[in-house]
Amino acid sequence: MTLDEFTQLEKCPNSLPLALQALWYDFKGDWNNSHEILQNASDADCDWVHAYLHRKEGDVSNAGYWYRRSGKPEFQGDLNQEWQHIVRELLKT
Repeated sequence: MTLDEFTQLEKCPNSLPLALQALWYDFKGDWNNSHEILQNASDADCDWVHAYLHRKEGDVSNAGYWYRRSGKPEFQGDLNQEWQHIVRELLKT
């Protein structure tokens, strides 16, 4: 699946990994549902998306915790660039 195909999905497939489901809901403007999906997840991809969500929320210290947990560096671009970067990387796997 490409980034364009991902953004054009009308519904979020349950077959997507949790990290991508969370990013899809965030794309649709549902930060709360996105965050809820990640609350009980414990893999590095979900931790990475969790970091992005807290950065988007403006909670930089909490975002830093999740970046460290994910093993990913803190993103230096804008939020839209980070969202696209994460989606592209997760769609590769």
